[in-house]
Amino acid sequence: MWRILRTRLDQGRQTLPFPGETVVLPDRYRGAPVLDPSRCREGCRTCVEGCPTGALRVDEHGPELDLGRCLFCAECAEQCPEDAIHFGRDHRMATRSRRDLLVRESSVPLAQALDERLRRLYGRSLRLRQVSAGGCNACEADVNVLSTVVFDLSRFGIQFVASPRHADGLLVTGALSRNMQLALEKTHAAVPKPCFVIAVGACAISGGPYVDHPEVGNGIEGTIPIDLYVPGCPPHPLTILDGLLRLLGRIESSPYSMEDPQ
Repeated sequence: MWRILRTRLDQGRQTLPFPGETVVLPDRYRGAPVLDPSRCREGCRTCVEGCPTGALRVDEHGPELDLGRCLFCAECAEQCPEDAIHFGRDHRMATRSRRDLLVRESSVPLAQALDERLRRLYGRSLRLRQVSAGGCNACEADVNVLSTVVFDLSRFGIQFVASPRHADGLLVTGALSRNMQLALEKTHAAVPKPCFVIAVGACAISGGPYVDHPEVGNGIEGTIPIDLYVPGCPPHPLTILDGLLRLLGRIESSPYSMEDPQ
């Protein structure tokens, strides 16, 4: 018994101090992209041709990156001859609008909180039903990590439940295979209203690497409404947690600048 207590004291506090303090992620982490149109060479489309999901386009204003389609594979950054694109270490990327995921050189509006009535209902106690609608299990794994002692999702009053009838909303991962479409619709219908939907990962937002495949629905949009978009492939657990807390009004929303916070 004493050995267990001594070991626990030696371990110290394992939970991240987020959101009270900035968490510094490792150099190898690929976070929010940083685009510099001034470096672009006229007529160059190397980055566009290297993107496997068509997340990039270039026009007279320079490159535009769709975070909802981006796999964060960094092929665009590696192939760009002018170093006009690189990925920083900012994990904050969740938005309320699909349009806000289109990144240029300007700031990106981060997720705004639910209205006051919904914050009163869910701000201190939120129950979510997670649905894997045809995912590879990467997003699902990072969602599961949120319940560990490191992130400790329950300290914010957020928990995952087994039944949609006990839930306040859905957290959906995966590209929505045809075989899962009806199941997702029925699950959404079973959640007591009002409810909201969180799309986690490129697959749930746009189809990810399976975009335009005949057996997937290019994400869940159009099947059920989405209230929060969390980009990534997979998104870092902090990206998911940051989006959830902004949705509940636990973090004040402000646009991130296209520079690394570290």
